Amino acid sequence: MRRYGQVIRVKPEFLEKYKELHANPWPEVNQMIRECNIQNYSIYYRNGYLFSYFEYVGEDFEADMKKMAADPTTQRWWKETDPCQYPIEDAREGEWWADMEEVYHLERGEE
Repeated sequence: MRRYGQVIRVKPEFLEKYKELHANPWPEVNQMIRECNIQNYSIYYRNGYLFSYFEYVGEDFEADMKKMAADPTTQRWWKETDPCQYPIEDAREGEWWADMEEVYHLERGEE
């Protein structure tokens, strides 16, 4: 299992729409996320930024992300959510959600 943290900006005028979409996500989108070996997926908001956390439990992250991107329902979902967002200032070329570096993690039951 690999943990991912990512960040993106949200356009202030679309924040409420973004929250409404995620308060009622499409079941097919959630199912595709699961089929692509993602679990414990959360998105947080603070001061113009969206932070996401998820755990990838598959064997080929790139292939699973291509599978998700090819899904017609996911593509329709992204047509709703993408206009609400924009990459952070130091995102790499072509990077939408920017990966974050994990600097600390404590497992349950560790001393």
